[in-house]
Amino acid sequence: MLGHPVEHSLSPVLHGAAYRQLGLDWQYDRHEVREHELRGFVDGLDRSWRGLSATMPLKEELYRLADEWDDAVSLTGAANTLVLTDDGRRIARNTDVAGIERSLLDAGLESARHAVVAGAGATARSVLVALDGLGVRSVTVAVREPARTAALAQLADDLGLELDVVRLGDLEHVVEGADVVAWTLPNGVGLRQQLPFDARTTAVALDVTYHPWPGPLAAQWLEVGGRIASGRDMLLHQAVRQVRFFVSGQTDSPLGDEAGVEAAMRAALDAV
Repeated sequence: MLGHPVEHSLSPVLHGAAYRQLGLDWQYDRHEVREHELRGFVDGLDRSWRGLSATMPLKEELYRLADEWDDAVSLTGAANTLVLTDDGRRIARNTDVAGIERSLLDAGLESARHAVVAGAGATARSVLVALDGLGVRSVTVAVREPARTAALAQLADDLGLELDVVRLGDLEHVVEGADVVAWTLPNGVGLRQQLPFDARTTAVALDVTYHPWPGPLAAQWLEVGGRIASGRDMLLHQAVRQVRFFVSGQTDSPLGDEAGVEAAMRAALDAV
C-alpha cells in the first residue's frame, strides 16, 4: 500500500488475512510515497512485485503511470490498484467503485434517484460512478471550495447526471429527499451542522471514513439508528476485488474460496 500519509491504512490487515486464507506466501506492506515520488518508485520495482495499491493522494498519478485500464479508471481519472505483468505492462483498476456499490446494497439501498455527496475529489468521483450504476440521476455536491468541482462536473456530464453545487455549510439544507448521503472528505474535516432527522432516518449514509470510526456523517446516522454503508465495509469490498486482481488478473471473477477469504478479511478487520 502506497500513500502519504499511509500509516493509518488497514489494507495490510485485510490483504494479509486473504493471502493466509489462500495459502499464498505473499507480503503486502505499507510504503510512504509522495506524489512526485511515485513514478520513480514504480519504475524501480523488480519482478518479485505482483502489483501494488495506492491511497490518496496517489490515485490520479497511478492512473497516469498505467498502460491499460478499465472504464471505472477512465471515468474517474483515478486508479487504486496496479498489476505488473511478466511482459512489463502496467494494468490499472479502480476497485473503489465496486466497493462503494456493494457497501450501499449491503446497507439496504433498494433504489435511488437522488444523492447528496460531500466532497469533490477522486473518491467523490468513484462515488458518482457507483451511484450512476445504482440508478441515481441527480446529485447535489457540497464542497468547501465550489471552484474546485470542474472534474466532478465533467464526470456528471459524461454520465448524464444532473449536478448542483452548494457550499459544505449548506449541507443541512439539501439532504432532505435524498436516497443517499455520502461523505468523502478527508479525515479531520468536521461536520458542524446537525442534519435533519428525516434525512437521517430515510437516506442511506455512505461515510468513507474507516479509521477512526465512526466518521462525521456516520456518527449522526448512528444516533437515530439510520442505515449506514461504512468506510470499513467499502474498504473490505474493494480489497476483495484487489485480491482477485492480484491473484487472477481479473476483478469480476470470484476467487475459488471467496466466501472463506472474505470472512477471514472481515474477521481481521473487526479485530483492529
